[in-house]
Amino acid sequence: MAANTSPDAPLPVGEVSRLIGGWIERLGAVWVEGQITQLSRRPGAGLVFLTLRDPSHDISVAVTCYRQVFEAVADVVREGSRVVVHAKPEWYAPRGQLSLRAAEIRPVGVGELLARLEQLKKSLAQEGLFAADRKKPLPFLPQLVGLVCGRASAAERDVLENARHRWPAVRFEVRNVPVQGVHAVPQVVQAVKELDALDDVDVIIVARGGGSVEDLLPFSDEQLVRAVAACRTPVVSAIGHEPDSPLLDLVADLRASTPTDAAKKVVPDVGEEYERVRWLRDRARRSVEAFLDREERGLAAALSRPSIEDPHRMVDEREEQVAALTERARRTLGHLLDRAESDLTHTHARVVALSPAATLKRGYAVLQKADGHVVRAPDEAPPGERLRARVSEGEFTVEVAEEAAAEEAAAPAPATDNEA
Repeated sequence: MAANTSPDAPLPVGEVSRLIGGWIERLGAVWVEGQITQLSRRPGAGLVFLTLRDPSHDISVAVTCYRQVFEAVADVVREGSRVVVHAKPEWYAPRGQLSLRAAEIRPVGVGELLARLEQLKKSLAQEGLFAADRKKPLPFLPQLVGLVCGRASAAERDVLENARHRWPAVRFEVRNVPVQGVHAVPQVVQAVKELDALDDVDVIIVARGGGSVEDLLPFSDEQLVRAVAACRTPVVSAIGHEPDSPLLDLVADLRASTPTDAAKKVVPDVGEEYERVRWLRDRARRSVEAFLDREERGLAAALSRPSIEDPHRMVDEREEQVAALTERARRTLGHLLDRAESDLTHTHARVVALSPAATLKRGYAVLQKADGHVVRAPDEAPPGERLRARVSEGEFTVEVAEEAAAEEAAAPAPATDNEA
C-alpha cells in the first residue's frame, strides 16, 4: 500500500529506504538474462562482483555472488558473455542501492541463441519487415553516404578506400560506434536514426568485420531491426563475411557480403562508367554514320533515276506522241464533222421534201375554219362559212358559195395531193 504522506508529515529518508527494501523483498528470486560488462574477483574475498546489462537498452544492474557460484562457470563466462542468472533482489538501505544476489549463473549457449534468433526471425517475417516490396532502390550516384562502423576499424577503411577509389568525389558522413558488446545496439540505433534524419544522406551503410556468433548478435537485435525498417533512407547491411547472416541483412534494402562489397554496390566505378559512356557514344556514332550512309545511298539512287537526272527527257519523248495524238484527234474530229454535215444536209433535204410548205409551193392551199380545224371534206364547210386559205406565200379569207357547194356535191371529186 502507498504510504500516507503530506508536506506537514513527510517520511524520513531512512523510512523511505526501509519501505523500498520491503517492497523489493516481496519480489522474491527471479531469473534474469543479460550481458556481463564488468567482472571483479577480489583476492581474498569470498564474493564476485559483476555488472549485468540489457543488450538492447542502456540499463544495468549490479550482481554479487559467492565465489563458488561463479567458479562453476568461470571457464566459459567472461566479460561480454550472455548469461542467465537466478538471483534475489536486495536493497542496501544505507546507500539506497539495488543489487542482485545470484544463487546460480548459466551461460547462454550458441545453440540457444540461434534458436531465439530463429524465433525472432519468424516473428518479424510475419509482420512483413523482410518483404521484398518494402525494399527501397539505391541511388545510382549518391552524393553523401552515411557510414556506421567501429572506430578505426578495418570495415571503415575498406568502405572508404574502395568507395573513393571507385568514385573520388563521393562524400561520407561517418558515425563511429561500438559494434559489439553491451553498448553496441543503442549506439548503432542512435547513429542510424541520426543519419536517416539528415536530408543530404542518400544511403546508409552499416558495416562490421567478421566475428563469432556472439560478436554479431547486436546486428540481430529486434530494436535495431525495427529501427532500420523505419528508415526512409535506403540501408545497406555489410556485416561480417559471406557466411554470416544477421537479421539486419534481411531487413536492409540491400545485403552486401563484406564491407568492400558494400562500397562496390553503393558507389559506381568511374572507370567502368567512363568506358560505358565511351561505348555508348561509339555505338551512337556508328548508328548515326550507318543512318547517314544508308540515306546517302538512297539519295544517290534517287538522283540516278532518269526522271531526276534528266527530267526534260521524258517531256521531249512524249512531245512527238502528244503531237501525233493531237493531229489524229484533229483528223478524227474533222471526219466526224464532215460526216455529220452530210447527214444533216440529207436530213434537211428529206425534211424539206416532206414539209407541207413544199406542197403549198406546188399550188395547193389549206382551208381552215375559224377554230383552226382543217377542212377535209365538202360537207365540213357549209355555204356562207368564211374559211382561211393558206398558200405558199401567205393566207387569205374565202367564203363558201351555195352553187359551188351544190356542184361539188353533184360531181365526183377528183383526187388531190392533200387527199393523197
